Amino acid sequence: MLTFLSICGAYAKAPERLTLESAAQLTLSRHPQLQVFQWRSQALAGQRLTASQSPSYEMGLEAENVSGTGEYSGIDAAELTLALSSFIELGDKRLARTTVVDTSFAYVEAQKKATALDLLSEVTQTFITTLSLQEKQLLAENVIALAQATYQQVNQRVRQGAASQADALRAKAALANARLNAAEIASRYNSSKVILASYWGEYQPTFASLSGDLFAFNAVEPFETLYQRLETTPAIEVYANEQRVREAQWQLARSQSSSDIRWQIGVKHFEVSGDNALTLGFSMPLFAEQRNSGNVQAANSAMNEVSAQKDAALLALRVRLFKAYSSRQQQFEAVAHLRDEIIPILSESLIHTEKAYGKGAYRYADWVSAQQELLDARLALIEAATSVLLNQALIEQLTAQALQQR
Repeated sequence: MLTFLSICGAYAKAPERLTLESAAQLTLSRHPQLQVFQWRSQALAGQRLTASQSPSYEMGLEAENVSGTGEYSGIDAAELTLALSSFIELGDKRLARTTVVDTSFAYVEAQKKATALDLLSEVTQTFITTLSLQEKQLLAENVIALAQATYQQVNQRVRQGAASQADALRAKAALANARLNAAEIASRYNSSKVILASYWGEYQPTFASLSGDLFAFNAVEPFETLYQRLETTPAIEVYANEQRVREAQWQLARSQSSSDIRWQIGVKHFEVSGDNALTLGFSMPLFAEQRNSGNVQAANSAMNEVSAQKDAALLALRVRLFKAYSSRQQQFEAVAHLRDEIIPILSESLIHTEKAYGKGAYRYADWVSAQQELLDARLALIEAATSVLLNQALIEQLTAQALQQR
């Protein structure tokens, strides 16, 4: 039942009985956290346009021998120079700039995939929690029916003189407590539905209930097989793409160590003689590599830092995966024991106790105790099944792959 989905089209609205698939599709299509990546990509497109441009040209006008004294007074002796200037980039600076932006596109896409996977995990866990409350609500309704039947039977025995009035009062209190517990679960269930609907921007859920099987478990491969998938997950791919961005920034910093050649060409006009002359000029900053060494060192350190962060993240993911795997295995075994052994035994015990109470062989307290033991086991079964599914969802998130149906 519980699988991660590829990003695809969305439903127009939530169906009457919401499935995990429709909840995931609605979240991926409407959650604002995914919409921001569209604007990030557009921003990078603008940066790419700027980074790919050639050096700009400058037009300059220079006046000499103006408003001086003696023969240089006024503008009669002026020398006017009209010049066009620019510079020649060396060290493949243009390629380095565009490479930084191009690798940033892949980095943003990896972030989008990782964010989508995190959102899928969140909505899946919320769906499981809500489905668990839905199952508990059904159990609570059964408990009310059982408490009602118990109260009636105890009252009948009181009228027959086979039970005390105290037993009837205790049965009545148990019925009231069952109704109170059902109301509390209903409140939590409705709140959980509101939280679930908020993932696709609905303030109130338009679905009435959830469609899913709380006991439909998926098969889990050995831990080492799951661990091998971690390095290819979006969470780690983000670091790999960030590493490429840092490498490109390092190359850009290194390219700044090459001095650019500035050139200038113009025409000089001599006001005294009325003659014109061509002017040429070239210049280059000195010691550019030495002055830029700090930027190169900083870029190199940033690149190495990402590598260390990736190793730390991979280690943390392994720990989380192992905890989820171990917990899932333990809870899966608990479900099997509760469903196949404990609950059948307690159900048989309750039937025996109820019959014995009807014959006066057992006390009311014995009958209630048998009911409570079976109720506790059924609640434990729901909790264990919920834990199995939550850990399955976490394993799917960490490995970025859906577990196979059994």
